[in-house]
Amino acid sequence: MNYNSLGLDAQKTEKIAEKLNVLLANFQTYYQNLRGIHWNIRGKRFFDLHVKFEELYTDANIKVDEIAERILTLGKVPLHTFDDYVKASKVPVGKNIHNDEHSVQLVVNSLSELLKIEREILDDSGDASDEGTNSMMSDFITEQEKTVWMMKAWLDEKI
Repeated sequence: MNYNSLGLDAQKTEKIAEKLNVLLANFQTYYQNLRGIHWNIRGKRFFDLHVKFEELYTDANIKVDEIAERILTLGKVPLHTFDDYVKASKVPVGKNIHNDEHSVQLVVNSLSELLKIEREILDDSGDASDEGTNSMMSDFITEQEKTVWMMKAWLDEKI
């Protein structure tokens, strides 16, 4: 087995970094969606949702940086062009969404896609004994599950 300078299997690390790049692309789409719905939200719930979406995009921006830095830590290059993001992203793109329920549903749908990717990475990082990535994914998942629950409660829907 070939180990990198972090003491991790180099082949497994390569696979994890590739999946982290997919996560990065999807987070960039999610972030941009949040900016759009933050800017465009209208209606009686404007004040509450405008603030909530700002909170979410600020958090997403931090996570984008953490993901990119983890990719670099693993010795790879993070994706960094819109073209790369579009090609790798599965998160739905929200365009001109201003309705409160549609906005919150976009957040739920986006987080659901992110959670799928993060769970794959969590499995792979566990298998590779990559505690740095594993811990990051575990933290992301815990936080995002709670956000999905809260958003679904706001929509008056069950998980």
